[in-house]
Amino acid sequence: MARINGGEMLVRALEREGVHDCFALHGGHLDAIFKACHEHNLRVIDTRHEQAAAHMADGWARTTGRPGVAMVTAGPGVTDAVTGVANAYLDAIPMILIGGRSPLLDDELLPLQGGIDQVALMRPITKWARSVTHVERIPEYVAMAFRQAVSGRPGPVFLELPIDVLFARAEEEKGVFPENYRAKSPAGPGSEALGQALQWIREAERPAILAGGGVWFAQAAKELTAFAELTNTPVMANAKARGVISEEHPLCFGAFGAIHPAAHARRGNKSADVVLMLGTRIGLATGGRNSLIPADARVIQVDIEAEEIGRGRSIELGIVADCGEFLRQAVAAARGTKFDRHEAWIEQLTTMRSSQRKKWDEAMTAERPIHPARMAREVVDALEPDAIVAADGGETAAWIANAFRARQPGSFLSHGYLGCLGIGIPFALAAKVAHPQRQVVCVIGDGSVGLNFAEFDTAVRHNLPVTVIVNNDMQWGMSKHGQDLAWGAGNTIATELGVVRYERAAQGLGAHGEFVDRADELAPALNRALKSGRAACVNVMTDPDVIEPGTLAMYSAFSGGKAPKSEAPTGAKTDETMLPYYGKRKL
Repeated sequence: MARINGGEMLVRALEREGVHDCFALHGGHLDAIFKACHEHNLRVIDTRHEQAAAHMADGWARTTGRPGVAMVTAGPGVTDAVTGVANAYLDAIPMILIGGRSPLLDDELLPLQGGIDQVALMRPITKWARSVTHVERIPEYVAMAFRQAVSGRPGPVFLELPIDVLFARAEEEKGVFPENYRAKSPAGPGSEALGQALQWIREAERPAILAGGGVWFAQAAKELTAFAELTNTPVMANAKARGVISEEHPLCFGAFGAIHPAAHARRGNKSADVVLMLGTRIGLATGGRNSLIPADARVIQVDIEAEEIGRGRSIELGIVADCGEFLRQAVAAARGTKFDRHEAWIEQLTTMRSSQRKKWDEAMTAERPIHPARMAREVVDALEPDAIVAADGGETAAWIANAFRARQPGSFLSHGYLGCLGIGIPFALAAKVAHPQRQVVCVIGDGSVGLNFAEFDTAVRHNLPVTVIVNNDMQWGMSKHGQDLAWGAGNTIATELGVVRYERAAQGLGAHGEFVDRADELAPALNRALKSGRAACVNVMTDPDVIEPGTLAMYSAFSGGKAPKSEAPTGAKTDETMLPYYGKRKL
């Protein structure tokens, strides 16, 4: 009778969950797992920092819709992963963090990398956190972990495995691998509530759908598109759900801001009168206290978690259901029913969308310094239609978010409720692991790029040819601009970064490097990087004076509306004018 250790049991359990790739940083506590991974051909992408490993598991889930897996060693390995787990927790992203632990036998004896209650540390930022104390129960706990991660509102879970449990051996037959341990029929809406929702949409003059991660993780993109087409209802999506309806579709109108009452009022129009919220929470994405949802609109909120219904505002119809099941039933019920074409409403939104897309046309004329809007458009123009973009940074993420068009879900990976910088390169690497045949780029600020820069080495070692475009305005842009607005130009603290040759540092780690400080050089440099077949860094010097509109809006909200009313000038600057920015350092 064969005897196997805990590492072997764990990997067999992961294989049963369809896991073929995981993200990790080595530590001796995990060697039993790594040996089993090698023997089972389970790919280990080893990183240079545990935070990056956790971010990669998060990014994997965002681009695939399935849980990502990260493994970190005991003590500092677990504490280093905290930020990545917290980011996934606030955004309801399913991921599994497996953490090593000091031996149970050495409890209270001050062992190496012990003395911390890791489960207690993780409990506030996970859906579920447990420690396994018997080797035979490892498969059972793995099954529990995955069930917790994907059931109801998704989220991260933490599974702690002491080294003496992992290296312990047990009779192979004693390891029980559970089967049929997850619900096969997702919760659906009641017939009365579904009928009421469809009636209100049918009666509406200006209906709108706000789609969130609940649609994507229910794998309901096709159903959402079908429902929108059947009911002629415009769709907006938050960052997590971008692409659940193609942003080239005539019924897709970008972010939730498309229904902002003030934006419509400025044009003498009314905003949405019925809003169907599908798997998106009321909070930052819906405008916070300055809600994007019209106060007089009828709101239908569909969410898998009852506790989310009515957070922060009254909801006329709350439906506790899986978004995928709601949409399947709604599509079936809507077939054969006549819905208004909503032509005037759709034309109103189309006009606003066209105006928004043309807003930065003038920025395309400035050659030096490069306007960040031009940088973003040049990047988008260089990409293939199915490319995946990871966006990281304060203003940088906003510039590329406005320029990019997501044609399928999981194609745009960016910030959420934690506002966590440093996610870009790990998200991009995870996306490349998940989709090796697709183009993957990371557009990142020169502040954010410093947080996980060493992962260029990970990209090179694991042959993950992602292209990283650094929007280099020589500062923490959003912070610097906020200080300028608050205290006046020149009164800034801890926000200046200066000229840094990031492409040279990336070359030192084995990547392809390009430096660009003129707009006419940008497209050729991007083309060379994308076709290099290697990890690449394109360091683009952009105008430090241009303020992204979101920064203006945020400052205005914090300062009682005292922010300037327009962005900085977009005209080209002379070399002499640029001297204060570049200083005396040679480029």
